[in-house]
Amino acid sequence: MITINLRKHYPWYTHDEFIEVPEEVYEAIRAGERQEVAYKSRMYYHKAQYSLDVGDGIENAALYPELTPEQLYEYKVTMQQLCNALNSLPETQGRRVDAHYLLGMKKVEIAQAEGVSDSSVCCSIKTGLRNMKKFIENI
Repeated sequence: MITINLRKHYPWYTHDEFIEVPEEVYEAIRAGERQEVAYKSRMYYHKAQYSLDVGDGIENAALYPELTPEQLYEYKVTMQQLCNALNSLPETQGRRVDAHYLLGMKKVEIAQAEGVSDSSVCCSIKTGLRNMKKFIENI
């Protein structure tokens, strides 16, 4: 058994805390420290600088980290609730909300396609959103 100081390995320890660990654990800790030092040395030697404009995925990895299983489940449940709320709307409201928010059409374009005034489309979309909100609150 080898005695290590936890303050040396974990920054949240403010005082010395000594524990005994098996030699395999100590060697694993030391190997990790050696890998980290080697990585920093290589970065310094090669003057590695990453550009976010290259398009190799570094930017997406930095901006959009992978979701946890809990977040994925919450997203799935939310999407199911939104789909159910959208399906609960009358046909005209559902079609207009779908066209505006999911297809990205402007309200004027929807009005021209349906041959109605743009104010009626705007009112229909607002009412549809209000009905969707009520539906989700009642779940």
